Amino acid sequence: MIGNNYLSVNSLTKYIKRKFDADPYLRNVFVKGELSNVKIHPSGHIYFTLKDDKSRIQSAMFRTAASNLKFKPEEGMNVLITGDVSVYEASGQYQLYVQSMQPDGVGSLYLAYEQLKTELAKEGLFDMKWKQSLPLLPRTIGVITAQSGAALRDICSTIQRRYPLASIVLFPAIVQGPQAAPSIVQSIRQALEHGSIDVLIIGRGGGSIEDLWAFNEEQVARAIFSCRIPTISAVGHETDTTIADLVADMRAPTPTAAAELAVPSREELFERILDRKRSIYTAFSNQIKHERKRLTHYKQSYPLQFPERLYRPFTERLSGLDNRLVRMRSELTSARLADHARLERMLLFYSPNHKIREGIRNNSLLTERLTRAIHQELRNKNERFNTFVRMMKAVNPMDIMDRGFSIVYKDGSVANSVTDLHIGEGVQIKLQDGLVDSVITAIKADVKEDEK
Repeated sequence: MIGNNYLSVNSLTKYIKRKFDADPYLRNVFVKGELSNVKIHPSGHIYFTLKDDKSRIQSAMFRTAASNLKFKPEEGMNVLITGDVSVYEASGQYQLYVQSMQPDGVGSLYLAYEQLKTELAKEGLFDMKWKQSLPLLPRTIGVITAQSGAALRDICSTIQRRYPLASIVLFPAIVQGPQAAPSIVQSIRQALEHGSIDVLIIGRGGGSIEDLWAFNEEQVARAIFSCRIPTISAVGHETDTTIADLVADMRAPTPTAAAELAVPSREELFERILDRKRSIYTAFSNQIKHERKRLTHYKQSYPLQFPERLYRPFTERLSGLDNRLVRMRSELTSARLADHARLERMLLFYSPNHKIREGIRNNSLLTERLTRAIHQELRNKNERFNTFVRMMKAVNPMDIMDRGFSIVYKDGSVANSVTDLHIGEGVQIKLQDGLVDSVITAIKADVKEDEK
C-alpha cells in the first residue's frame, strides 16, 4: 500500500509540465540575454543557451519560427526573445521555446545584411576578377523589374532616347514582399534561357530597407553571380546599396543610370565615328607620306642604281655551288665506279676460274688488236694505192685530152714550141679519139711580158 503513494518520474515530469503550461506568466515571455552554444540543425531547428552573468536557460527555436529570421544567430550575440517556458519531458528540464528573435541594439535586417555581406565577401563573390564587361553595342536589353513600376518606364524611355537600335525584353518579377526573391531568381533563369540577351538590368525604384530586402537575399545574390549575361544592378536610389549591387557586374545608382550604362548615346557614337574617321585619314596620310619618302630613298639608293650588283654575289655563289655540285657528283661517281671495278677485280682474282677467264680475255684482246691492226694496214695500203692511181691519172696525157687538150707531132716527135714549126710544113695533131694530118698556114707566137 505504501508503494502506491509514490509517483513515477514521468508522472512527476508531466505534472510539472502542466503547471508550467497552465501558468499565464510563462506564456509570451519577453527575455533578453546572450546566445551561447548555438547549434543550427540541418532540419532547420535552432538550439542554444540563453544566459546572462548569473543564470542560463536552455532554448529551442523550431523550423517554422526560425524560417522568419532575417539574420543568422551567432555565438555571443545579444538578442531580444519572445517565447513560452515549458518542460522538456525527456530530460525533465525546463526550457524556453522561442517564437521570435531580434538583435539587441541593432535592427535584424541590418544585421542580416552585414552577415550575408561578410559571408559572400569571404567567398569572393564581390571580387573584380569575376566582373564581366558590358558590350559596346548591345542588340537586346533584358530588364527584370515590376511590370507596372516607374523603373521600367524610366529604363525604356532612356534606351529609346539614347540608342533606339536596341530592343528591350521584359522579364516581369515581383520586387517586394516574401515572394520577391524567388520571382527575381526565376526571371534571371528565363533571361538565360532566352539566349539572345546582351545586357541584363535588374532593379526597382527606391524604398525602405524592408521594401528593397529581396535584393539582399542570398538566393538572388548567387543567381546574379552565376548569370552568364553581363548584369547591371539598379536598386533604389543612389544612397541605397544592396547585396545585388555588390555582386552584379556593374552597379547603377538608379534605373535611369542603368539604362545609360547599358547602351551608348547616338550623339557620342556619331562623334566617335567622326573622330575615328579623322584619325584613320590622318594615319593613312602620314603612312602614305612616310612610304613615299621610303620609296624615294630606295630609288636613290646604291643597290637600285646598279641592280645587277645587288644579285651578282648570289649569282656567283649559285654558279660556284652548281660547279661544286657537278664536280662532287663526278668525283663521287668516279669513286663509286673505281670501287665497283676494284671489287670486281677482287672477285675475279679470287674466283677459281680466274686464269681461264683471264686467258680468254687476253685472247679476245689480242684477237681484237690483231683484227684492228690488219684492218688498219689494209686501209693504209688502199689509201696508198689510191694515191698512186690519182698521181698517174694526173700525169697521163690521155686524161688531159679528155679535158679538150691535144698533142702536135712533127716528124714523129712532139712539137714543144712554135719555133720548131714553119709555114707549109705538115704536122699531125693527136686528139682524144684520133689523129689529124694538117699543114701550117700561119704561125703566131705569144708576146712575152718583158717584150711588150
